[in-house]
Amino acid sequence: MKKTKFNIDLKIFIPTLLVFIVMSLIMITSSEEAYSFLSRLLGLITKDFGWAYLCIYIANFVFLGWLAFGRYGKIRFGKPDEKPEYGKFAWICMVFTTGIDASIMIMSLFEPLQYLQAPPFEIEPFSNQAYDYAHMYGQFHWGPSAWMMYIPATIAIAYVLYVKNGDTTRVSTACAAAFGNKKKVWHKYCLILIDIIVVFGIMGGIGASIGLEIPVISQIISTLLGTENTIGMKLFALLLLLVLFGGTVYLGLDKGIQNLSTINIYVVLAFLGVMFIVGPTLYIVDSEINSVGMLLSNFVRMSTYTDPNVQSGFPQNWTMFYWGWWLAYMPVMGLFVARISRGRTIRQVITGEVLWGSLGCMTFFGVMGGYSLYLQKTGTVDLVSILNEQGQEAAIAAVIQSLPMSKIMLVAYCISCFIFLATTVSSSAFIISSMTSRKLTGYEQPARWNRLLWAVVFVMFSAGIMIVGGFETIQVVCVIAGFPLIAVCIVLMKSIYNMVREHDI
Repeated sequence: MKKTKFNIDLKIFIPTLLVFIVMSLIMITSSEEAYSFLSRLLGLITKDFGWAYLCIYIANFVFLGWLAFGRYGKIRFGKPDEKPEYGKFAWICMVFTTGIDASIMIMSLFEPLQYLQAPPFEIEPFSNQAYDYAHMYGQFHWGPSAWMMYIPATIAIAYVLYVKNGDTTRVSTACAAAFGNKKKVWHKYCLILIDIIVVFGIMGGIGASIGLEIPVISQIISTLLGTENTIGMKLFALLLLLVLFGGTVYLGLDKGIQNLSTINIYVVLAFLGVMFIVGPTLYIVDSEINSVGMLLSNFVRMSTYTDPNVQSGFPQNWTMFYWGWWLAYMPVMGLFVARISRGRTIRQVITGEVLWGSLGCMTFFGVMGGYSLYLQKTGTVDLVSILNEQGQEAAIAAVIQSLPMSKIMLVAYCISCFIFLATTVSSSAFIISSMTSRKLTGYEQPARWNRLLWAVVFVMFSAGIMIVGGFETIQVVCVIAGFPLIAVCIVLMKSIYNMVREHDI
């Protein structure tokens, strides 16, 4: 791909950079006040607008089903006979590792334990039914509905880039078709507002990911070295991450991100394979078959679960948190997957992303979540007590230490988390540097210094989230960041509908 040295759109670049820096400083210098404000805002959103998160996912699920399996599904991104730019396996690796990052390695180990002690639907905690739902529910949150949320931005942007031969990689450009052919003054301001909302989404999604994952990585390093997991260790882990994904950003999309994502798939498969073989293999298989059946039979109920009478807080704390997180990631994934999908059809992108993404995540929860629940159920390790008293970092370390060759497994886990996170953040830096560039086509890359700058800014913002601290902070940031993107998703679906209707099939 062609690279540009200085092609910056200052009216987007400067405000975007300032927003990141100001938010980072507020989080670092006024952590308690920032958390208090965000918590109040979270309560308002989930109480009065929680239904909107569920409705947009249902609407998106139906819309993409119509698009994939209807006559518009055969539209190709590029020339009618153009071959895919990346091979199928390389494409799947980049999509999967960018879409989930290291969060899947973390959440699949401790999230089922949270469901076990506070299950939905008034189920008794720690009962056999609670174990069933604890194993299944994470697979719903990381399943088809989640992966489908990434796709509206992907389809709209890829269509503009490779069918209409557009010269930009901004979400706002992909939304322009929603307003029709008659351009009005207020359309321009709507598109600017969309770019601002996208920036906040990227900030929330990436910041939450790093804020969740770096403490776990630093805990693993501390366990290996026999030292205390201090704030200095966390900052050291952040520095290592900056060096790693700074290198991938500098190398660019073709060399850096593709190589990292492919390598990491093999590392992760090896890790999962060891856990599956040396762990309770039969229990994991039986639990996963049971969970697939429960997922299918309870899909509609979970998709519409608002809990208006009992008010346990389960859908607000988990489903709306996840739906906000995936919404926050939608611009990054949409822009990134669109860039690597030239030569593929709409149907191939939708089915490939949903099928392989969902199967990958269900495999993680099936194996890693099943192993954690087995340790708890048999009394081998009291993971719930460790989780409640010492936090998720200690609980995750305890799970891995229960495996044979525990030090080797800790090293493999740490390396995999680093590569997962580096892939996602370097992709995000690539995307936001593309957004702040002028007249950038799908065949060009943004300037290297621009990509490296955003790698540094992401680390700065994530340090602020870490200082505020706690898994609750991650949940707050995701729900708030994703809320305005509900409107963007609606505009994207309308834009896709308008564009494909005009396509000559």
